[in-house]
Amino acid sequence: MTVDKVAWVRLTDRRILSARTRGRDVFYFPGGKREPGESDVETLVREVREELAVEIVPDTARRLGTFETQAHGKPAGVLVRLTCYTAEAVGTPTASMEIEEIALLSYADRERVSAVDKIVFDHLHEQGLLA
Repeated sequence: MTVDKVAWVRLTDRRILSARTRGRDVFYFPGGKREPGESDVETLVREVREELAVEIVPDTARRLGTFETQAHGKPAGVLVRLTCYTAEAVGTPTASMEIEEIALLSYADRERVSAVDKIVFDHLHEQGLLA
């Protein structure tokens, strides 16, 4: 089984915006699972609006890559496939709905994020985009 998710990668001063859901012990990139019939960008816009109360500017969305590994907190063999996008947004990210905390994380915070996000951290660090 594979959990298909879309995520927003927002880099600010070589740090990455991450969110922690209530009751979770790790940070994730803002985003989530698509609803039936949604495109990646439609999912991104909806999920980021729900989680952070900001509006993604759809025509600025650029695919960063797709990353896959064991899903955090799920039984062995359950994978997560995370398709990441960069995009401009209007508004100031604010924790809302199920989000308890948001943070700008550096590569030094790698152990604080989910397994799939660690792969993205490594990718961005190798490119010199994450401090």
